[in-house]
Amino acid sequence: MAEIRLEGVAHSYDGGKTYALNPITMTWKDGKAYALLGPSGCGKTTLLNIISGLLKPSEGKVFIDGKDVTDVVTDDRNIAQVFQFPVLYDTMTVRKNLEFPLKNRKVPRAKVAERVNEIAALLGIEKDLDRKPSKLRSDLQQIVSLGRGLVREDVSAILFDEPLTVIDQNFKWTLRNRLKRLHLATGVTVVYVTHDQTEALTFADEVLVMDQGSLVQAGTSESLFLEPQHEFVGYFIGSPGMNFLDVEASSSVLTHNGKTIGKAAKAGLNGSHRFGVRPEFLVPSKSGLEFKIDRIEDRGVFKLVHLSKDDFKFIAKTEESYDAKVGAKANFSFDDKRAFVYDMNKKAVSTVSPSSAGGN
Repeated sequence: MAEIRLEGVAHSYDGGKTYALNPITMTWKDGKAYALLGPSGCGKTTLLNIISGLLKPSEGKVFIDGKDVTDVVTDDRNIAQVFQFPVLYDTMTVRKNLEFPLKNRKVPRAKVAERVNEIAALLGIEKDLDRKPSKLRSDLQQIVSLGRGLVREDVSAILFDEPLTVIDQNFKWTLRNRLKRLHLATGVTVVYVTHDQTEALTFADEVLVMDQGSLVQAGTSESLFLEPQHEFVGYFIGSPGMNFLDVEASSSVLTHNGKTIGKAAKAGLNGSHRFGVRPEFLVPSKSGLEFKIDRIEDRGVFKLVHLSKDDFKFIAKTEESYDAKVGAKANFSFDDKRAFVYDMNKKAVSTVSPSSAGGN
């Protein structure tokens, strides 16, 4: 088990001209499961490779259980890493691939057999133990790679770099649940890299959202959804993502093209900002903003109502029972605890209450 601490960790691949990873200082607690979530190229894998020792940071220090390991090689960090694509010995059977990390550390033979059988049962590959990896489908090969990363019981942490990318979609949920059960049973620190919000939000105790090399928000799945502190979190998490609108603030009153949208809870707010509200919290009302209904998508258990007003468009996620006609006018308001105003650095600065005048 391990506590992982980063102090001012940053990395540049071109000698400091640009940074793939901007400075990060944070602590990952012993025994917790963390997910690094963000689009391709946001710095997730760079950060993971710095933790494992495959990459030395251009700046900052890495500590594991209080020890500075910045210059310590991967083999001496006692960390297991599972990559995006299978990393196996084709000349060995699946069983021998799983045995290899244990035999390398001179684990007793009986314990090796016991542990291999345990991991094979967890991953559902008992029948494949005596086959060569080259004879397996690519998704089964990746499951064997997962097994190699999980088979050691003495590791301080396990790092997963998008490990389910090549796994069959129907099996992903099952496998993710099994990995979660293993984490709960062992208490090992887990860091899980993914661009899939479902994977991150269902697996991790805490999700770290990254964009363009920066950590923009960390929190539980609930806090990231209900209180996005950065525009990117509002956009990236949730389906559909958050509605955004350019607004001008004057003494905290927010307007768009001279029409009032709402009022920020923060006093004395002035200047250019962005208003944001998730479709779930844009609700039909007798007052509020008046929109034209452009389109209604019936999703079976809810409806997505596509709205337009002047020069902007919003989406509302309503109950299935919501009844309206395309082309009609309808009023929508928003929850004053779930609507936000963001500054030009894309950071949330206040919640917003709806305008009683409705901006009509």
